[in-house]
Amino acid sequence: MLSVEGLHVAFPGRRGGADARAVDGVDLDIRRGEIVALVGESGCGKTTLARSLLGLVRPVRGRVTFDGAPLAHSARALKAYRRRAQLVLQDPSGSLNPRHTVYDIVAEGLRIHGRPGDERTAVAEALSRAGLRPPERFFLRYPHELSGGQRQRVVIAGALVLRPELLVADEPVASLDASVRGEILALLLRLRTELGLAALVVTHDLGLAWNIADRVAVMYLGRIVETGAVEQVLTAPRHPYTRALLSVLPEAPGDPVVLTGEPPDPSNIPTGCRFHARCQVLADGTAERAGVADACRSREPAVLHGGGESQVACHWALAAPREVSPAGPAPR
Repeated sequence: MLSVEGLHVAFPGRRGGADARAVDGVDLDIRRGEIVALVGESGCGKTTLARSLLGLVRPVRGRVTFDGAPLAHSARALKAYRRRAQLVLQDPSGSLNPRHTVYDIVAEGLRIHGRPGDERTAVAEALSRAGLRPPERFFLRYPHELSGGQRQRVVIAGALVLRPELLVADEPVASLDASVRGEILALLLRLRTELGLAALVVTHDLGLAWNIADRVAVMYLGRIVETGAVEQVLTAPRHPYTRALLSVLPEAPGDPVVLTGEPPDPSNIPTGCRFHARCQVLADGTAERAGVADACRSREPAVLHGGGESQVACHWALAAPREVSPAGPAPR
């Protein structure tokens, strides 16, 4: 349904310096009814990629294709596209107008897009699908009168009211209490089952990815470095970066992998593998013994294509036999 090909997004550098390459060559496909988790540490380009899928950030190169048609960035084309693809933001308090009632917040999309039909019925149906029942009880409430979980359900209802085919959810439960997180995740799974929704869920939480996603894409410094079925990637990770992310989970056996230094500046991406300066496999001599250390430092791995099969952008992982990571399975 959604296809990303060779996407590059850059932002002007500070004081006339080199551009920051926030998304630096990404291919990604999302099928109908599929949930894909995009994971990685802060600053890796996840949110920029998600926003570019909705036309909120214009790429400098590459293209986004939805239902076979390239995404155009004219106001008219984007308005039509956003009836079919909707964004769910991380902070419900920041994305809801405190002066508007729940009814007006959810009805706003209908009014902007002029969807035919009875407005009150559509709003009630969206709130009900989002788990706010009976919906009429919430019509005249304001955001400050709701709990955090209820506010996030209002955000989801506002996206659902247009009956979209794709949801892009940027850290949809990061600001919620642990007791509410499971309810929102269960809601997203139910919506996929009932409505056939596809979703891209942006998160730094590998446990969340394990619980909700069909497929996972691991992003580092503007590129996807590993992708595949969630069970395969999170139980037998091949990229050293994925292994490091999994090693710090509370349930992971063994000692956590502590990555040295900070992620490189996206305006000065290192030559070779962009992870090599922090790579534990290169640092402990494992890559040297496999005969790929020079390649790690000098040759950039190819961009992974957007298909669903297991892929990894790592010279050592491609040279080494597959094995189950000592990190073991992520918690379900």
